Amino acid sequence: MSSLRRKDRSALCTFTFSDGRQCSLPRRTGHLSLCPTHARKEAQILGSEQAGEAIANHLAAPFVSACDLSAALARIISAAAQGHLRPKTAATLAYLGQTLAHTLPIAQHEYINAFGTEAWRKAIRSSICSASSSANPGNSARELPPSATSNPTA
Repeated sequence: MSSLRRKDRSALCTFTFSDGRQCSLPRRTGHLSLCPTHARKEAQILGSEQAGEAIANHLAAPFVSACDLSAALARIISAAAQGHLRPKTAATLAYLGQTLAHTLPIAQHEYINAFGTEAWRKAIRSSICSASSSANPGNSARELPPSATSNPTA
């Protein structure tokens, strides 16, 4: 009887609840182990993690430029639209992004006063180049414009 029960379970979802029960719905077509409900939840979790990593990559530099902030906010909007972020989380992140955007002119002024205009330009170039390489590792198809890598004073 247990072998018959094992055969019956082979076509069912393998999700186990916290109390030890197993889901009794049939597996989703095309998914190895989960029913449509649990497969969708798994996809949402994976999508949320990937969205979080993508957003964090744009904001992980010691200096965050307006380009970095713009790219991070675009990722937030995209992730929210695709359902990978809860609306409340997306709203909070967008508010924090807005707050960061208000500090950019102040940071620019401080940086230029401390290190000069050319150092500011180099910092921005470096930020854009590192964001471009981290967004597309190993992809040389997306080239930076010549002005981003050349000396602007020459």
